[in-house]
Amino acid sequence: MNNARPWIASYPSGIPANIDPSQYPTILEYLDETCTKYAKKPAFSFMGKEMTYGDLVQKSNALGAYLQSRGLEPGDKVAIMMPNLLQYPVALFGILKAGLIVVNTNPLYTPREMEHQFKDSGAKGIIILENFIYNLEKVIKETDVKVVISTSIGGMLGSVKGSLVNFAIRNVKRMVPKHGMSNIVTMKEALKQGKKFELNSDFKNEPESVIALQYTGGTTGVSKGAMLTNRNLVANMMQIKTFILPYMGGDSSNQVILAPLPLYHIFAFTINCLATMDLGALSILVANPRDLKSVIKEFERYEITGMTGVNTLYNALLNHEPFRNTNWKKLQFIAAGGTALQKSVAEEWKKLTGQDISEGYGMTEASPVVTSSPYKKVKLGSVGIPVPSTDIQIIDEVGNVLPLGETGEIQIKGPQVMKGYYNRPEETAKTITADGWLNSGDIGYIDDEGYLKIVDRKKDMILVSGFNVYPNEIEDVLCLNEKVLESAAIGIPSDRSGECVKVFIVKKDQSLTKDEIITHCRENLTGYKVPKEVEFRDELPKSNVGKILRRKLKE
Repeated sequence: MNNARPWIASYPSGIPANIDPSQYPTILEYLDETCTKYAKKPAFSFMGKEMTYGDLVQKSNALGAYLQSRGLEPGDKVAIMMPNLLQYPVALFGILKAGLIVVNTNPLYTPREMEHQFKDSGAKGIIILENFIYNLEKVIKETDVKVVISTSIGGMLGSVKGSLVNFAIRNVKRMVPKHGMSNIVTMKEALKQGKKFELNSDFKNEPESVIALQYTGGTTGVSKGAMLTNRNLVANMMQIKTFILPYMGGDSSNQVILAPLPLYHIFAFTINCLATMDLGALSILVANPRDLKSVIKEFERYEITGMTGVNTLYNALLNHEPFRNTNWKKLQFIAAGGTALQKSVAEEWKKLTGQDISEGYGMTEASPVVTSSPYKKVKLGSVGIPVPSTDIQIIDEVGNVLPLGETGEIQIKGPQVMKGYYNRPEETAKTITADGWLNSGDIGYIDDEGYLKIVDRKKDMILVSGFNVYPNEIEDVLCLNEKVLESAAIGIPSDRSGECVKVFIVKKDQSLTKDEIITHCRENLTGYKVPKEVEFRDELPKSNVGKILRRKLKE
């Protein structure tokens, strides 16, 4: 066994120890090869409407040319704020082809969260679902956003179906709130206008060029933009491909992959958008995975061969009788990430389908995949072995490397590790060591077969259905309420979402109620960050220097 990289012994034949990301200097060159090869094949589908690889090239070229015509220059940032629609890949590749940088934005963000991300990134443009323009209107004057392109749920479903879908959505109360913004161009019009211009590809685009700002809390503090380069994403696509292909019998040409997780999240962004395109597969987009009927409908419409998800989705499907009776028998590749896969869910899934769920591990800062479970070598309770060209090591509190089986902080090194945090050199230095190791903030150990086991998180981050929630942000929002004296937020176990938020509050005004706290949080936080439990206390435990001790509250 290789002592430096013990997982090599666990690699099945056919999976290389290393990949060569320099084979493709940029992600556009990498995917251009696929789009040319599979030009007539469907690449994405939404509500039964398909878009071929060739269609995607034409539409993204037109959008890129339009963005350039509006005065956006190479290196400018453009946000994408929408759920899983056909418009998403068009927006993504249109932005990249114009030499611009993508800023993925959660469409459920409150105005406060939007303002932080747009100001921090310096975004100058946004491609946004019309449902959320009402919130954009509240903060756009505080940002540098000048170009606003809107779209609708039915915007690419065809004239008849699209009109029916849009009519239904716009007539549901509060689904599309009214706004007073002007100078908004629809994506349909942008594509029409873009065809009149020639796309200018004469801009600097190198392996180390940053092409995406993916926001994360990192291991501590306020949300930061992880700078992901061409090399980072090309490498992770190549790494992912080596692990996925064996599940598909080595043939990816006829794969149909369900994409129920939001593409603005790094997990689905890399796997369900980029890597599945690299495979030449058809990706089935689902806008709202909580609507299990829409998920089941895709199983009825297509013979799904692969899917990604989080523990909560797999658990929900197992407990949803229609799923048990639908056509899931073609499933070959089932991946889980974002949060821990519960043993009971993994076992029940295997019992029902006969297939293992391949659990993996990653971080936004690693583009994101670090480890994955090899085909026919899934080890329940572990997150697999490192993908090619990736090293991991376990260190103690003073930085000493620990032997196999001992628990400590996980460090990661590989071509997928980010360039750093945007405009935050001090935070970057805390997260990436001088010799290139990424401090994960996660606690784990490597067993004698090279499999990684996650034990806990070093920091106080709360993981809700795969989304990072940071106590500092919750506490900052609580302190905006004039009736709150002190507060602390922790994660508590949840059968539904893995963890949920609980807050402890010391009142300044005794009239304060739990309902007031929940209402206040809903106005200022995305839904998954809103506390599920509120507990009032006369005082909170503190250290000698007055720091609130969240660990005492957890205990």
